[in-house]
Amino acid sequence: MTDFQAARQTMVDCQVRPADVTRYAIIEAMLDVPREMFVPKALRDIAYAESDVPLADNRALLAPRTFAKMLEALAIGSQDLVLDLAPGTGYSTAVMARCAAAVVAIESSEAHVKAMTETLTTLEIDNAIASIGDVAAGDPDHGPFDAIFVNGAVEEVPKALTNQLRDGGRLVAIFAGEGASQARVLVKAGDAVAQRYAFDATALQLPEFAAEREFVF
Repeated sequence: MTDFQAARQTMVDCQVRPADVTRYAIIEAMLDVPREMFVPKALRDIAYAESDVPLADNRALLAPRTFAKMLEALAIGSQDLVLDLAPGTGYSTAVMARCAAAVVAIESSEAHVKAMTETLTTLEIDNAIASIGDVAAGDPDHGPFDAIFVNGAVEEVPKALTNQLRDGGRLVAIFAGEGASQARVLVKAGDAVAQRYAFDATALQLPEFAAEREFVF
């Protein structure tokens, strides 16, 4: 039988800390949140592996190193309101709820939202809510947000999402391109949005964030 508490410690010591993740809140949250509870029972033995964990409906739990480095780049504060997009079964939501004032999770899968809500309730996480919706549209009714986290690779980020950032707000996602995929942080300043490179990373591509293709004769 897997000792999940020991596996969490090993994950942090061998995957998170060596990746230059230094924010105490992230490390504490990843030590505290039982990742295995957000993984299908048949896959729980690989919940802490150094890779993505596949879920149904085009979702995955990001590899611990990738997830932690994205959180480090997003720089969530204890007073921040966070929008978590395409979180699948909600591991990212649970971790960020330990770091932020509140988290709003949007997922298109009814089954994932049901599972997420049940697990968050079991863990007594009361500063996060999960709703069914279009992940590419975000949740303008609950914004503006201080931070937006996208759980996967995107080809583009719709303006509708950056519009939901408050001034100084940040969005982190993995951008898939012709070359190496990169985690980037978008920062809103007034009406402008700047972006900066964070690190090279790969992740499952989210179909909701595919770029529109132009028809060429």
